[in-house]
Parts: sequence; structure tokens; C-alpha cells
Amino acid sequence: MSRTVRDYIRTIVDFPHEGIVFRDVTTLFADARGFRMAIDQLLHPYAGLRIDKVAGLEARGFILGGAVAHQMSTGFVPIRKKGKLPGTVISQAYALEYGEAVMEVHDDAIKPGEKVLIVDDLLATGGTAEAGITLCQRLGAEIVGCAFVIDLPDLGGRARLEALGIEVHALTSFDGG
Repeated sequence: MSRTVRDYIRTIVDFPHEGIVFRDVTTLFADARGFRMAIDQLLHPYAGLRIDKVAGLEARGFILGGAVAHQMSTGFVPIRKKGKLPGTVISQAYALEYGEAVMEVHDDAIKPGEKVLIVDDLLATGGTAEAGITLCQRLGAEIVGCAFVIDLPDLGGRARLEALGIEVHALTSFDGG
């Protein structure tokens, strides 16, 4: 029986807090075949399209996005938490369950008109992805799409991004958040 990307993802109950079901992609990353499968499937819908940059959302999006950018022979842009990038940045705040967070990108990372694919491991509420989209668009990017390994549809992130006109590609989904 052939394995799917989902088969490589470990589920950890009550992490990081009681009542949370954590979907751990580090087991996917650790398996050469599983990791290769995920990268191939993440970039597949975009094969043949012009993509100038892949933007990865901190932190697991760096691992995935870097590998996707390599396979596509394009540049990689890290979108990081506030205070982690040297040089001049632009910032975007977004809401968390309790409070707010800020993402940043270098102000010269993307040129106006460049086509950008945003990559991360997990789509939950969509707040982090929306902040990444907004940052890229503020630099003049055209967002080609957002690619994720996991979608948690019950948390509404896909609907949120699609309402912005962004195409969402996810390799697997888990019900219940």
C-alpha cells in the first residue's frame, strides 16, 4: 500500500495545551520519501507558472518554502516574527486568540509585479497567512497562491483566504481543528 503525506504526520494530543490536538510535521520532514512527496505535491499545481519568489512563513514554512523555491529555481523570502530580521523591514500586525502578533519582511525582498507563492505547514484561522499576503502585496507582489501541507477547515482559514481572492492548495486536512 502506498503512503500519503498524511501518513507521515504525527498527532500529539494535549500539546501545547490541554485540549489541543497538535499535527506534527517534523515526522514528515524526517522521512526522506515523505518530505520529497510533500515538496513535489506542494509545487505541482504551480508547475509551468511564472513564480518569481517563494515566501515562507516562520518557522516551518522556511523548511518547506526553501525546498519548494529550490525545486522551482526561484528566490526565497522569509516572513518572520517581529524583531528577527536585520535591516529595514515592513510590519503587519494580526490577531491571535489572545492578543496580537506582528510579522515582518525586508522592504526590498520583493519587487513590484513579482509573482509570489506563499508556503507554510498549517492553515488554521488564516491570520498568519493573511499577514504574509498583506506584507507581500504591500511590496507590490501578485500572490499566485498559498500552499500548505495541512488545512484545518473547521478553523476557517481557507474560507478567509479565498474571500481575499487567494487560491489555497493543501495536501491534507484534519477535521476538528
